Amino acid sequence: MNKINIIDTAQEYKNNKKNIDKAVLNVLKSGIYINGPEVKSFEDELSKFLNVKHCISCANGTDALKIALLSLDLKSGDEVIVPSFTFVSTAEVVVLLGFKPVFVDVDPRTFLIDIESIKKNITKKTRAIIPVHLFGQSADMKEIMELSKKNKLWVIEDSAQSLGSHFVFKNKIKNVEIKKFTGTIGHIGTTSFYPTKNLNCFGDGGAMFTNNNLIAKKIRLIKNHGQEKKYTYKEVGLNSRLDAIQATILRLNLKTLNQSNNKRRALAEIYNNELKSLDKILLPKYSFGIENHIFHQYTIIVKNSQNRNLLKNYLNENGVSSMVYYPKPLHKEIPYKIYNKSKLINSEVLSKKVISLPIHPLLTKKEIVWVSNLIKNFFRS
Repeated sequence: MNKINIIDTAQEYKNNKKNIDKAVLNVLKSGIYINGPEVKSFEDELSKFLNVKHCISCANGTDALKIALLSLDLKSGDEVIVPSFTFVSTAEVVVLLGFKPVFVDVDPRTFLIDIESIKKNITKKTRAIIPVHLFGQSADMKEIMELSKKNKLWVIEDSAQSLGSHFVFKNKIKNVEIKKFTGTIGHIGTTSFYPTKNLNCFGDGGAMFTNNNLIAKKIRLIKNHGQEKKYTYKEVGLNSRLDAIQATILRLNLKTLNQSNNKRRALAEIYNNELKSLDKILLPKYSFGIENHIFHQYTIIVKNSQNRNLLKNYLNENGVSSMVYYPKPLHKEIPYKIYNKSKLINSEVLSKKVISLPIHPLLTKKEIVWVSNLIKNFFRS
């Protein structure tokens, strides 16, 4: 069996080389490399896909979070609730802008921001919540939006790992379900188009989503130096733009996003069936059904933390890449310790037990079975 990578961007290019080369060459011939028709077309197409009024692109996912926060006119020292078990960008931008991150715990089985932990940490200084739709499934946006309304809090969804997944709102009175894409439920949604994402480009890129016209106008000002028109500044802004080459690649990948996400679900089902007999690991738990999960990562929990790194080494020795997301919760990292004085048990335990297995659309059933057999051999030996 050939080496199985956690992601394979080189093969992704080879598989669609003809279309990618043609699209990129057209951009180069146009001479319009920043903004322009390709970026506008991509924004329009993604807006339509997500059924959201405004899609505004930017340079990367971290900038998307930063610009989203800037658009809400928060004041220095205002508190922003963030999960500790996530990538650093979520908290990083809060600190960089002079706000205070309030770290909360996550659910021990879904890895998603814990509602009770949010409730316990809302104070008079709380102004916003940033739920992260981690590994490809939605946080409980019904509860979060109810907390937002009750406490007059902004909600910025971090959808960098979940673009294409849904949250299901259930109306018990009318007996109907309403599905909404993650990133379109809160006041602002953000995402990243980093090469490893489900919807990816071949460099950096990001976007923000909102149905609020005033917020959208503010975001567009901030991301472009605060300019209302050239050399006329209404805000202190920054320079954060998606380039046309990345936009044209994203347009191609958007056409196959549903297909790619469905392939990830199918691969996850194979993992589930192959690994369900192992009592030494816990498989992913689906808050709102596997059909609403897009499996940016397929992350298992190794019950005995001492075995986690041993399993990772064993897989690597047999040609299988894996990753630990995340080896340390943010409230334990040096720059962020000063913002947290309490223990966040679930985040601390998970960081010692989780491991993410290869799950991208280019993998085959045979390869997933091979990885699964290696895991079974490890635990049964």
